[in-house]
Amino acid sequence: MNILQIGIIVFTFIEFLNIMILYFNPTSTMGNGVGVFKDYSGTDFEKYMVNWVAGAKLIFIMLGIVIVIFGNHMTQLFTCLALIISIGSFYFRLNPLIKKMDAEDKISPKGYSKTLNYMILFFIIGFIVVFVLGM
Repeated sequence: MNILQIGIIVFTFIEFLNIMILYFNPTSTMGNGVGVFKDYSGTDFEKYMVNWVAGAKLIFIMLGIVIVIFGNHMTQLFTCLALIISIGSFYFRLNPLIKKMDAEDKISPKGYSKTLNYMILFFIIGFIVVFVLGM
């Protein structure tokens, strides 16, 4: 197993755990659970969106598995690059919103935006390392 496959598998596993939280305990404050949002009320629309996010994550997981098992080295390398770019998109739209909600005391625990920021940064740095080592 090469470094690219390991990096993709680790990310896939973490996303799998997030899907389990979203599907089976969506109000959790762990992972991507929406329990951090104080105004989450469990309406049908909110439930739909939680399941939509979980379903989108499932797509990433299935693609990761296929790429690790059947993709050649070049496909795996560019998958890491695509993951760096796509995960990095968090900083353009989602990070400003979660920081604003945190500042307005609309999420709990206070400071969760920093935890999420570090988690996303860890993924990006991890994939950069995996990408460089995989070259």
